[in-house]
Amino acid sequence: MSARAIHGDADAPGPQAQIMPYQSCGFFVSEYFRKVLYLERKRCERSRRPMYLLLIDVTKLPTEGLDEAVWTISRQLASSTRETDIKGWYSEGRILGVIFTEHNIFDREKVTKKIKDSLTRELDSHHLEKLGFAIHDFPHGERKDQEDTSANPLLYPEVREKYAARKGPFLVKRLMDIVGSIIGLVLFSPIFVIASVLIKLSSPGPVLFRQERVGLYGKRFTFLKFRTMYVNNDPKVHQEYVKSLIVGKADAGNGGNGNEEDASSRKPVFKIQNDKRITPIGNILRKSSLDELPQFVNVLLGDMSLVGPRPPIPYEVQDYDIWHRSRIFEVKPGITGLWQVMGRSSTSFDEMVRLDIKYSREWTLWLDIKILFMTPWAVLRGKGAY
Repeated sequence: MSARAIHGDADAPGPQAQIMPYQSCGFFVSEYFRKVLYLERKRCERSRRPMYLLLIDVTKLPTEGLDEAVWTISRQLASSTRETDIKGWYSEGRILGVIFTEHNIFDREKVTKKIKDSLTRELDSHHLEKLGFAIHDFPHGERKDQEDTSANPLLYPEVREKYAARKGPFLVKRLMDIVGSIIGLVLFSPIFVIASVLIKLSSPGPVLFRQERVGLYGKRFTFLKFRTMYVNNDPKVHQEYVKSLIVGKADAGNGGNGNEEDASSRKPVFKIQNDKRITPIGNILRKSSLDELPQFVNVLLGDMSLVGPRPPIPYEVQDYDIWHRSRIFEVKPGITGLWQVMGRSSTSFDEMVRLDIKYSREWTLWLDIKILFMTPWAVLRGKGAY
């Protein structure tokens, strides 16, 4: 049987099977199936019990005998799964899906073998070799020893649907990002020159600090900011602080070990006060948020947006609880966002995550415009900036 993974557009051209006959096997239509997938994913975030999504792509099957083959597949899936497993069309007439709930890793292997064996018995080899068979687990990459921060887009169909259904508004958002980042780079060009000179005069090292960050769907990119710390800092200090902050045990007023230049990234919410490793000019840049100006380049390149959640460092994501990951898996990161204008570093980690998720779920162009207008006041007020 082909182990071909199912990628790309679920609605890509290809043979399409008839839908109605398979409903008698308890198969839901794709709209309902995807809603259930979303709810099951949320359940897993809270119960911490894994689920598996089996996808069987029938678009490569020969047109002749397609309906009969899909009918056979659906019957075998119905007989090989539990009543509590959810069966339906992930993509109408093209990709069949089964959501296996409350399973463990041993169940996965047994269930996969059982289904493959049953299909091998019932389908002829010509159909079998054309069948796309893939199984996806959630939570994805949750083991602490795993460095993978990526998300599987197939487990987040509502995100792709949101972008597809609102192409116009998201196109306008992208145009706002391009125009806004160009204006920002031109408008603040004198500050770029002055800051660069002062950084070079205040301490040895590069003007810009480059760091790997995590963006939409967990994709990594190179994040830019003005260097605000002395070079050659050990990131373990910030890494331990972040871990404590995420579980709610960090001392917000801790006095001074700190935040790796952000190899440690100065991710605003993770900043440590009175950090002795911050340079004099770096302290001014941080408190005024001018150290963030180089991120206009990230916005122009498309890795970030003007408005969105702050992009975390990979090691931060490894310490996230499962539900925390929604803040980066469902929306592109930004320079400013809802939590920045409603508390900045003075908010708790969980409060920050909830605000980022709220932004993702309730996003509108007007909300972006509102946040952009609120950002200068938040910066001037300086609350939560260190």
